[in-house]
Amino acid sequence: MFNYVKKSDEDLRGDVISELKWDPSLNSNQIAVGTRDGVVTLSGIVPHFSEKAIAEKAAQRVAGTRIVVDKLEVNLGGDAERSDDDIGGAAIWALQWNYQVPCSVKVSVERGWITLRGEVEWEFQRNAARDAVSKLRGVYGVRNDITIKSKTEALDVKSRIEDALRRGANYGGRNIKVEVLGGKVILTGDVYSLSEIEDARVAAYSAPGVFWVENNLKLAA
Repeated sequence: MFNYVKKSDEDLRGDVISELKWDPSLNSNQIAVGTRDGVVTLSGIVPHFSEKAIAEKAAQRVAGTRIVVDKLEVNLGGDAERSDDDIGGAAIWALQWNYQVPCSVKVSVERGWITLRGEVEWEFQRNAARDAVSKLRGVYGVRNDITIKSKTEALDVKSRIEDALRRGANYGGRNIKVEVLGGKVILTGDVYSLSEIEDARVAAYSAPGVFWVENNLKLAA
């Protein structure tokens, strides 16, 4: 049985710092870590936009973390700066060569910020488009305004999500309640780790037509 691991603020901060340093894909030299009652706050500077997500996931992996607050800012070095035209051309190329991204996805760039628009059928396609452009040089941020079109009835979506949760390794989803309102899914209940919260979120987004997941799952004390 998995239980929430409570740590002192000092111990949790030390473990998060160690985890950030442990990840070879992350430059953690200018990342500051604050902790209070299981809430981990990341602040400071990272040299690439993609490293914001890497740092957040690293902090979530640490036992004792309840919530991660990301206040990291992107500060590109001189060699990483690119014009909007260059970023736009690279983004179009990255989207076209990613087999998971449909041609309906469009891209625009302003001051290093990429905006994605269009309509897709699945959440994984929306995420694939974001991932394809987030690691490009010169990118300060990505706004994912891609929408998901739904052709599936709410009851069918609810049933599919519940089946997926039951197949999961963590508690079979029996502590999780699923409510579907159109393309929105609401998850409530108590679980025993951050990984269970993330697994449930991913399972809900994997259902057809789901464009938003309100994840109200809580860690059991």
